[in-house]
Amino acid sequence: MTSDEHNFEGKIALVTGATRGIGRAIALGLAQQGAHIIAVGRTQGGLEELDDDIGKTAGSCSLVPADLKDAEGIDRLGGVIAERWGHLDILIGNAGQLGMVGPAAHIDPKSWDDVMAVNVTANWRLIRAMDPLLRAAPAGRAVFVTSGASRHLRPFFALYSASKAALDALVTCYAKEVEKMPLRVNLLNPGPIRTAMRQKFMPGEDPMSVTPPEDLIPLFLELCSPNCTRNGEWVDFQEWQNSRS
Repeated sequence: MTSDEHNFEGKIALVTGATRGIGRAIALGLAQQGAHIIAVGRTQGGLEELDDDIGKTAGSCSLVPADLKDAEGIDRLGGVIAERWGHLDILIGNAGQLGMVGPAAHIDPKSWDDVMAVNVTANWRLIRAMDPLLRAAPAGRAVFVTSGASRHLRPFFALYSASKAALDALVTCYAKEVEKMPLRVNLLNPGPIRTAMRQKFMPGEDPMSVTPPEDLIPLFLELCSPNCTRNGEWVDFQEWQNSRS
């Protein structure tokens, strides 16, 4: 698809983890195509910077400073969206935490709980709160950001890998439940991307040698398009990119 075929004017798109990295890039990418972004992030300053940049695009933005570990806050957000717009066209479940990298037997219980709360439970709460709104849209689309760590299991990454494997299972089951509806639900594996999370566990790596988040925008737009027929797929960015070359 060309960019001309991606018309998101008037679409309502909720993006979690929208203040930096992949979430910020996707929020801006959708806004540039005319979408109204509901940007969820933990830092007010980061949200305001995003709002300034979205103001230079064809889209618009509503800022939601929130911690996704606040489950009731997710429910309240669903209620606000229902009252204001009555539906949700696009859900991007992007926010995630790396947590402790180390032996499985030494994982700190708080780190375990925090990572599972953000990477798994928050996405389940988002599905629970946003499902009626996605169903109410003419062509609801949900994309959840996973990781190759869910499939390529390495020593010392038990916590992150377990959380992403659980996310894969959750989203795949949800996709199968809605497969006879216009709603489409997919997982996107970005691979190595220039983010703060990657720099945390790859401190010696030259960030400029890694793919920037902006390169993911065309694939996100494709999966969020009303024309997308994929459902329940684990879409690998590198494979998708290779198929286009």
